[in-house]
Amino acid sequence: MQENKNYTGPLIIIGLLFFVFGFVTWVNGTLISFFKNAFGLSNANSYLVTFAFFISYTIMAIPSSFVLKKVGFKKGMSIGLAIMAIGTFTFVPAANAESYTLFLVGLFTIGIGLTLLQTASNPYATILGPRESAAQRISILGIANKTAGIISQKIFGGILLTGSVVGAAISPKAELEKVITPYLILTVVLIILAVLILLTKGLPEVSEEQESIDGSKSINQTSVFEFPNLVLGLIALFCYVGAEVIAGDSIISYGISLGFSTEEASQFGTYTLWLMMLGYVLGIVLIPKYVSQQTWLKLSSIFGIIVTIFALITTGFTSVLCIAILGLANAIMWPAIWPLAIDGLGKFTKTGSAWLIMMIAGGAILPLIYGSLADYLHNSQIAYSLMIPLYGFVLYFAMFGYKKKTW
Repeated sequence: MQENKNYTGPLIIIGLLFFVFGFVTWVNGTLISFFKNAFGLSNANSYLVTFAFFISYTIMAIPSSFVLKKVGFKKGMSIGLAIMAIGTFTFVPAANAESYTLFLVGLFTIGIGLTLLQTASNPYATILGPRESAAQRISILGIANKTAGIISQKIFGGILLTGSVVGAAISPKAELEKVITPYLILTVVLIILAVLILLTKGLPEVSEEQESIDGSKSINQTSVFEFPNLVLGLIALFCYVGAEVIAGDSIISYGISLGFSTEEASQFGTYTLWLMMLGYVLGIVLIPKYVSQQTWLKLSSIFGIIVTIFALITTGFTSVLCIAILGLANAIMWPAIWPLAIDGLGKFTKTGSAWLIMMIAGGAILPLIYGSLADYLHNSQIAYSLMIPLYGFVLYFAMFGYKKKTW
């Protein structure tokens, strides 16, 4: 029986991969401000960083599921890490050529590798144990993810933003050379991890039978789109990821727009991550013993709407702090939406997971909309009003959407 198996080893490996996700992903907020200053970009153009990084999930999620079916999860993870290493190495010629476009190509390539890793690892985290405690397990992995994010923002914020002066007449070449050494080191680390994952014997393959979380064979369904809870979950995940990326990756630029120095603002992103970690700890303690995944998702959505309103009506550091507090609202949304969306998919679980990964595109498209609103309104603060309808749809999914089993 599945429940008698010891999944500690596989989950440790998945935890290591979640650490990698966090380290590479959460540096984007620093890169947005860094490139904006180095290349003199508008808000909208600076958020091409998140667009290039996250749009790869939409383009590559379905192909990734085919790759995993061909080579297996373990080899797929190793390939993903190797592709990420190619992306991080691309930063070196991009810096030498002073090419923002080439940096975006590197970020897109990193995203391709992460798509393979995420498509493989998230089903593992959900399947390796009881479904009702899936959010608890993913919360533990989320702590690894956010810890890595805090470390990466500290390191890269210190390297890339310290000493930078917004609007100063600087040499782009001198600024851009700051990325070369850290990204060369990151490339080497990723290659080492790719080899280690390939050689490890602790990560089993996942069969179609194991992927059926509730034992359902989904005999009567012929398409993933016949599951309303999945389709509505796709939209909810799109909205959530967009809200999380906006809150996490815009906060440094927002702080700078309010007059804070680059050194001060470079630390604001870590506030968001610390609060997300607090949310994960609460999730580990409370879910599912004291509160269900869907109840927590409902409360988080309501909390996100309230905090966003406070961010809009307050000023200065108080407003910045409200954006950081959104990290607490966002913390359990991914691990709560995921199992609710793939519940009952049976043999369609792998395909459904790939579609859910595609919805990370919310992190590509919605920050661009936020940046465009900020430029159009000449006000980064008012642009945060975009977050209210995003949390509103997640609230709908948490209250009603996840229950729908037929159209």
